[in-house]
Amino acid sequence: MTEATASARRGSALLVSLLALIVFAVLVSLGLWQLERLQWKEALIARIEARIHGEPGPLPAASTWASLKPLDYDYARVRVTGRLDPTREALIFRGAGKVGQGASQPGYWIMAPLLLADGTSLLVNRGFVPQANKEPASRPDPQRGQEVTITGLLRAPEDRNLFTPADDAAKGQWYTRDPLAIAAALGLPNPTPFSLDEDAHAAPPGLPAGGATVFDIPNNHLSYAGTWFGLAGTLAGVFGYFIWRRRRD
Repeated sequence: MTEATASARRGSALLVSLLALIVFAVLVSLGLWQLERLQWKEALIARIEARIHGEPGPLPAASTWASLKPLDYDYARVRVTGRLDPTREALIFRGAGKVGQGASQPGYWIMAPLLLADGTSLLVNRGFVPQANKEPASRPDPQRGQEVTITGLLRAPEDRNLFTPADDAAKGQWYTRDPLAIAAALGLPNPTPFSLDEDAHAAPPGLPAGGATVFDIPNNHLSYAGTWFGLAGTLAGVFGYFIWRRRRD
């Protein structure tokens, strides 16, 4: 082997080593980042579980609404008193929901305005109804128009994605829980930027079926970290084999 050939081989080996080191560092960094995300997510879940099982408090003060972030209040338990508006409600389509022990089926969340004494309007998710009970006449509710005290969990607006259908405000049919947009379509005064999921045990019998809150926060960061570290380990093994072959040859 000539000196020029040997020099070229050393140069290519150095380049491969440098690239492998860079990729290895990136993969390990991604794994460490996922472990940091795991700690953050576990703390978030613990905080939310504490809120869900905590004593109910009042709504956040109106003076704080402009600066509120979803993490400040999402899943916070509150108790509020007001009059359920008997003339207005919004339907939020759900692809699957259950009434009692029945089978899962398509239907709607019923969002009813709760009018508070201070002039605030709070949209309350009273629960799920099947598509056959879309019309209010099919589900008599003695609490409509009455002053009621409701306990439940505050919820942040839902995000849209590329596959979310367009809302039909004219028909009162929605595909995401957006309190301010729904309140604007219903003409509600002084609406809150959050909504309230009524507790199951507090909802009246019949329809809507209360307790619509779904506590499902994905926490896959440990498996993601394992994937990145696994790729880093695989790269290290392949690179070690490459070096061994080069030295043997």
